[in-house]
Order: sequence, then structure tokens, then C-alpha cells
Amino acid sequence: MRWTVPAHRLGGVPPDLAALVDAPFTYPEVGATRDGSVPDGVHVVRREAVVGSGRAAFDRAVAAVFDWAPQRHAGLRVHASGPASELGAVVSMAAGFPPLGLRIPCRVVWSRTEGDQQGYAYGTLPGHPESGEESFLVTLRPDGDVVFAMVAFSRLATRAARLGGPVSRLAQSVALTRYTGAVRRAARG
Repeated sequence: MRWTVPAHRLGGVPPDLAALVDAPFTYPEVGATRDGSVPDGVHVVRREAVVGSGRAAFDRAVAAVFDWAPQRHAGLRVHASGPASELGAVVSMAAGFPPLGLRIPCRVVWSRTEGDQQGYAYGTLPGHPESGEESFLVTLRPDGDVVFAMVAFSRLATRAARLGGPVSRLAQSVALTRYTGAVRRAARG
């Protein structure tokens, strides 16, 4: 699996991720995307696309989603304690060039690993420029279509994010488009 973390570990979790294991979420509505609902007063983005057809395409799309492929395809560097299918998995993503790059820490808040709808959501942790949650679901419909759907809700959390609000929202939109591209590519083999 591509989510493998560096060999140096502390209690089974790399030191850079260990601090995130028990970090508090930065928003009160943890798990709100599980049923597709979102709280009032937040920025909401919903995306849905047919990415393939048939059981094999569904299985490939699910594997990619749980292996952090959408985030990697969006250009993020991903360090995770496990696959996204693992409830409580922590992930620290980074964009840009260190040390000035953007740090994006999250933790998986729910995961659905069985049936014709599988996926997960992660929530933001301290240090993330936004405060909220994103869900990633792959559905095999009765007609055979494989659909990838995302729901994200957020508030700008840092001063830099608030100052660059439109840029932050544009970056999120570009990332979601790239996430879909990665899942489509995986579904098609």
C-alpha cells in the first residue's frame, strides 16, 4: 500500500503523526457528513461524477480512495498512519515547498467499508487552514454506474486563510476536481 509511513516509529505511529492521534478536532460537528448533512453557516461544496461502470471499476475506485490516491493526485504529500478505511487514521498532508508549505492535518472520523457504497470522511485538526470535514464516497448503482461523491463543509480557520479567502476556496475547488480525476483514472484501470 502507498500509505506506508516512514520506518522510524513511536508507538506504531511516526512522530510527526503521533501528536495528531489525540488532537482535538477544530469543529464541533464531527461526523456530520456521514448522512450527507452539513451544519448551517459554513461553506459547502458538493461534487458527484460517474467515474466508471461495473463491479471491477467500483473495487478499483474504492481501493484508490482508501489509499489516499485522490490527495496524492491533487499534488499533496501524504503521510498517514494507515489507510483511510481505518477509523481514527491520522494524515498529515502538505502542499507547497517546505518550510513555507501548507500543512494539512486531518483524522478519519467515519468509514464505510462494506456494501455498494464505501468511503470515509476526515476532519480537520489544529494547524489546518480550514475547520471542517470532507467525505469521499464511491457508490455502485443498480444500473452499474460507479459514482464518486464528495461533500465538504468548512470555515476558514487561520488568519492567512481568511486573508486569502477567495484563493483558499479556489484551491479547494481545484483539489476536488483533481480528486475526481484520480478516482476516475483508478476506476478505469
